[in-house]
Amino acid sequence: MKRHLLAVAVLATLLVSATSEFDFYKLSLMWPPSVCNTGMECIPKIPKMFTIHGLWPQYANDIPVPPYDEDPSCTNIIPTSSDEAMNDLVPIEEELTKYWPNLFIKDGKRDDQYFWRHEWEDHGMCSDYPDDPRSYFYDTFSLTTQHNPLEVMGIQPGDELNEVGTILEAVKQGLGAYPQIVCNILPRVKTLQLKEIRFCFERAKPPSVLKNCTNKLAGDCAQLTDLIRFPPPPTVAICNDEL
Repeated sequence: MKRHLLAVAVLATLLVSATSEFDFYKLSLMWPPSVCNTGMECIPKIPKMFTIHGLWPQYANDIPVPPYDEDPSCTNIIPTSSDEAMNDLVPIEEELTKYWPNLFIKDGKRDDQYFWRHEWEDHGMCSDYPDDPRSYFYDTFSLTTQHNPLEVMGIQPGDELNEVGTILEAVKQGLGAYPQIVCNILPRVKTLQLKEIRFCFERAKPPSVLKNCTNKLAGDCAQLTDLIRFPPPPTVAICNDEL
């Protein structure tokens, strides 16, 4: 009987999470050198700044809202199709190309729209902007220009190792809220490196108020005492493990 009641309680919790409105947004910014030095086939000249991964609606327990095609109950508005969304982005395409590039080669060439379509279908359709893709992308771009990690992390790209907890505290001191740090591993030397930094915002349209991210670490980061590298941009165009 106890096991049955426990299973019912767990199921009820999952159902509530799946059907309740989302709680906050997570702005994820990528560090291209860390993304592209692990063997991925990247564009020839990777940016020397943090670029946008996405703006994601999250439930209060930090579970991402499923894509619209998996759960259309996330909105009572029929979302703009990805084809129409791409047409709507033409006026801001120059800004998106700079700040929201697809770092990975697609079919032998650069294809930013492939990335934008993916983010729109997976996250934008279930945001507060289901029928307003231009505002969704533009507001994400605006948040990015207002929150430059290089200005608040307390470190600059280099070969030295830093405790991930020290970076978190520096951001908290500078912005008033803890971000989430995502690490990956440089295969050749098995070193942890900073791959992404994510800022959490109270739900609003547009988002503006920072809040502490529920989970401070993600990816291969496991402890606040982990030592991570913040690799400098390459001096030549490479996208493998030469860094």
